[in-house]
Amino acid sequence: MSHLTHDQQQELKSALLERKKELEHHFHANGEDNALLGDSLADSTGELSSYDNHPADVGTEVFERGRDLAVNDTLQDELEQVDSALGRMDRGEYGQCVECGRDIPFERLQAIPYTAYCVEHTPNRDVSSDRPVEEEVITPPPSGAGENRQRYDGRFDDADAWESVEEYGTSNTPAMAAKRDVTDYDEGM
Repeated sequence: MSHLTHDQQQELKSALLERKKELEHHFHANGEDNALLGDSLADSTGELSSYDNHPADVGTEVFERGRDLAVNDTLQDELEQVDSALGRMDRGEYGQCVECGRDIPFERLQAIPYTAYCVEHTPNRDVSSDRPVEEEVITPPPSGAGENRQRYDGRFDDADAWESVEEYGTSNTPAMAAKRDVTDYDEGM
């Protein structure tokens, strides 16, 4: 930590300790390590049965539960990184990249106090280049399909609506005519 002044070290250590306190408070405030998240959906929602619930309500519960699990996993990883950074600080290795050994700039440590890497060696999240298997069997639509949609380029107004249905006729039949004593279908028009 030779490149960091004593004041910088104290600032970063207090930031790490504060973040650790926030993360631990999150886990304790939400139950002992979020114990309910490990239970069944019925136990965590308090419902005896989901039989009488609307499927959308159950879907919402499942979504929220999945989101909570993902948030907790992310926060647990961050807590482990904070603990690791505090350990490196105690050993005098804090502020040095674990990959190349170079000093990590103070500005980077202010932004991410628990980082163990310089910018050049930050582990990248691998973005999968794999495509869904469904794309292998998708074929383009047959010719002529969707020509109207392509012609109008997504715009469809009242005049276009009339053009597309006028061939089917109108509701101006003798039954709807103003004078109903019409004997011939074409006479009242």
